[in-house]
Amino acid sequence: MITVVGTGTGAPVAEDVLAGAALVVGGRRHLDAVRLPEGAERVVLGPLAPAMDTIAGYVDKELPVVVLASGDPGFFGIVRVLAERFGSRLLDVRPGVSSVAAAFARAGLPWDDAVVVSAHGRELRTAVNVCRARPKVAVLTGPGAGPAELGAALLHEPRKPGRVLVVASALGCADERVERVTPAEAAARDWGTAVSVVLCLDEARALGPVRTVAGVPARPAQWALAEGGFAHRDSMITKFEVRALALARLGPGLGDLVWDVGAGSGSVAVECARLGAAVVAVEKAADGVGRIRANAHAHGVDVDVVHGSAPDVLAGLADDPDAVFVGGGGRELPAVVTACARRARRTVVVAMAALDRVPAAREALTAAGFTCEGVLLQSSRLAPLPGDVTRLAATNPVFLLWGERNVGTPVPSEGVLE
Repeated sequence: MITVVGTGTGAPVAEDVLAGAALVVGGRRHLDAVRLPEGAERVVLGPLAPAMDTIAGYVDKELPVVVLASGDPGFFGIVRVLAERFGSRLLDVRPGVSSVAAAFARAGLPWDDAVVVSAHGRELRTAVNVCRARPKVAVLTGPGAGPAELGAALLHEPRKPGRVLVVASALGCADERVERVTPAEAAARDWGTAVSVVLCLDEARALGPVRTVAGVPARPAQWALAEGGFAHRDSMITKFEVRALALARLGPGLGDLVWDVGAGSGSVAVECARLGAAVVAVEKAADGVGRIRANAHAHGVDVDVVHGSAPDVLAGLADDPDAVFVGGGGRELPAVVTACARRARRTVVVAMAALDRVPAAREALTAAGFTCEGVLLQSSRLAPLPGDVTRLAATNPVFLLWGERNVGTPVPSEGVLE
């Protein structure tokens, strides 16, 4: 049997757990905090593979093994690796308080409505985008993905009210620290290696509504909402039929960053945010900027709105998007599509009313190494007539192109234009 004990957030390891162990595995601070049985081998966790091989040798001989881990080892912890290697029936897991639960307790907040994301050994951008999109996020940190790096990434959104970071270090230890800082303050410090977890909070919304399902919010029941659900000027809005296919091709989700360039009413931006993505909406008209913000607020989502004309304003956006929606169709369209394609990691979708713009937009996508497809969308909606009868009312046709980055085409370096 492999006994896996959660420790490090205030719960001591019971002596009877260690009694008789032939092998004790754990982080150096966990091992230093306990008294090992006489004759037991001690293995300090570093790379997992050698430690797993050592454990396997003891398991083969049917000798008892104890693994010491932080907090709840079944929550983004070593239980997954052990179960994959040795099977769950061989594990006796004794969880402690997870660092996430402890951090929210220190902050005096419930966390059933929090999103938890791990940046330990993973790309930081996913955690950053979740923090942009959600009001209450716990980030499990790691080397190169700590409070300083998270704070620096969140500084790229000065147009939106900033988040507060709660940095919890050495939870359960004598030198425990829990500090509230701004992203700028976090970015300016060396936090060392004792950080357990970082909470990213929009404090105005930190106490959300009572939830039935914990964690990631359920996807909205509907998308491609009717135009009447958005404030717009003179029907200048992406129609819901077009929006439905655009959303399908953009594929927005939690952890993604989406740009809506030439956002107009911001209907596409808002819908992407409702589906969990972090969103930047770019709009050149001053009244449009206010309209996008009002629509985002009405639908309860965060959209970072940038006032400026593409393609020039795009150079000031620090982070490369996963997907881009380009609306409108002026003379600058080929240059806008080219600039977006240089930065997009996955997909660019372009909506146009003018046939003349299609070849140049298609060429811009293919020249950037994208596979390009498209359709002409023509729809007729049911409309009432006098006498309790119905006619078909045609909507204006729209060309929709979408490009997907080819396998083998380099993903752009973050924030760098070629």
